[in-house]
Amino acid sequence: MSTATTPHFPPLTKDASCDVCVVGAGIAGVTTAYLLAKAGKSVVLIENGRIGGGQTERTTAHLSNAIDARYYEIERLHGEEGARLTAHSHSAAIDCIENLSLQEKISCAFERLDGYLFLAPGDPLEMLERELEVARRIGIEGLELLAQAPFEHPKIGACLRFPRQAQFHPLQYLSGLAAALVRCGGRIYCDTHATEVSGGRQARVRTEKGPSIAAAAVVVATNTPINDRVAIHTKQAAYRSYVISARVPAGAAPRALFWDTQDPYHYVRLSPAGDGRHGADGYDTLIVGGEDHKTGQSDDAPQRYRNLEEWTRSRFPIVGGVTHRWSGQVFETIDGLAFIGRNPLDAENVYIATGDCGMGMTHGTIAGMLLSDLILQRENPWARLYDPSRKTLKAAIEYARENSNTAWQYTDWLTPGEVASAGELMPGCGAILRRGLTKVACYRDEDSTVHEFSAMCPHLGGVVQWNSAEHTWDCPAHGSRFDALGRVVTGPANSDLKPVEPPRTETDIAAQHAEVGDLPAYGTRESRDVDTGQRGSR
Repeated sequence: MSTATTPHFPPLTKDASCDVCVVGAGIAGVTTAYLLAKAGKSVVLIENGRIGGGQTERTTAHLSNAIDARYYEIERLHGEEGARLTAHSHSAAIDCIENLSLQEKISCAFERLDGYLFLAPGDPLEMLERELEVARRIGIEGLELLAQAPFEHPKIGACLRFPRQAQFHPLQYLSGLAAALVRCGGRIYCDTHATEVSGGRQARVRTEKGPSIAAAAVVVATNTPINDRVAIHTKQAAYRSYVISARVPAGAAPRALFWDTQDPYHYVRLSPAGDGRHGADGYDTLIVGGEDHKTGQSDDAPQRYRNLEEWTRSRFPIVGGVTHRWSGQVFETIDGLAFIGRNPLDAENVYIATGDCGMGMTHGTIAGMLLSDLILQRENPWARLYDPSRKTLKAAIEYARENSNTAWQYTDWLTPGEVASAGELMPGCGAILRRGLTKVACYRDEDSTVHEFSAMCPHLGGVVQWNSAEHTWDCPAHGSRFDALGRVVTGPANSDLKPVEPPRTETDIAAQHAEVGDLPAYGTRESRDVDTGQRGSR
């Protein structure tokens, strides 16, 4: 975000029609729109904010066919052919990005390099051996098990080397691809919020400010679907993942990708000096991520950043000062693969792309390739593998566990508030308070003005939680997020938190407290939050 800008386009101001309307201008949406326009379709791409302004700008931009869920797990869930198609599709996505960068002359620091999967402390060598066996069997070439990576630092011990991985600058790439889309006749509208998507003989996308778009097909590429209330959201869960970047002397750290087997795992890459990102000042930038937890189910970002820094310094002793800290949202599906294709329970001309599973850049590119083929009625061998309607029976335990966790979040409606009144809040802070039978999301801004909203997420009624690091309200049920003033930031919710009027007199407050009755004290075992320290871990 601090090293690139994307082009901005004016909002939609009048009704439009096209062959395909794409909602969402992250990597999935822009790639889909470009490939369809290149094939001769008339395309309208709309974006709630700016191009790449969702999770694409927060990625660490690994381009890899080394699946986070491990290939032996993908084979267990999807069979040997499913694992083979998984490897083929992610490899093809890397090739696609490389080819489009060359064809459209996009300067985005694309670079091929090796990736290394290494063991977390205490993990057995068998994990790497099993992965090697399956990966070779499904056709990943050049993979090898090493006693030690072929460089002096860091000393990571036994590891698998995945050749021909890659990295790039995603916003520079999207900028170039958006320009190419416009050259192909595509129309792009920023600051255009889609409020309703409907399929049928003529699909239609309605926008917040009035204009609508009629299309033969609609693609919803909003990271998680805003047009689906339940079906997809029971099969995936939202996580926050944390990242730091730190300076290292130029050339001192290996140019490679790294991942470990810890749960949650760590991921590392190097941004070299002089690649257009940080300048040739004698320093490279090491980018390290991890420390994931369920969205809205922990609020301890400072500790997670400290954990990341300690982990980094223990393996890269040459690292200098931390320059940036940020987090992003990852949607993990129950069976390790994205949902890409026709939206379940919807008309056949409404398509979705979601469930990045930590592989957002390749899954997003796969979405562009697969969805364009489906809309153009071309055969694609990956269609069944990524079908959003698939039922993976071998993932039934994971399905039950995730939905049990989601159901538990609704017990928040029975607990007391975190504060008794807005007067307890410091400027720049938010908290949940109970007012009678309702819960209120209360925020005191830096000028000490108090803003109050219903704490009920407009998606499916979860109670939002304050995220003190991002200054957002996060829903622990399905991952919706809202800014401090209640405006929707991330779906599946597609509307803002509802403002509420504070009580006007002490008598009003006393009357509302009297409605509550005897509720367990906040933080006790009778309330939702049992202090085990384990909530939110994967």
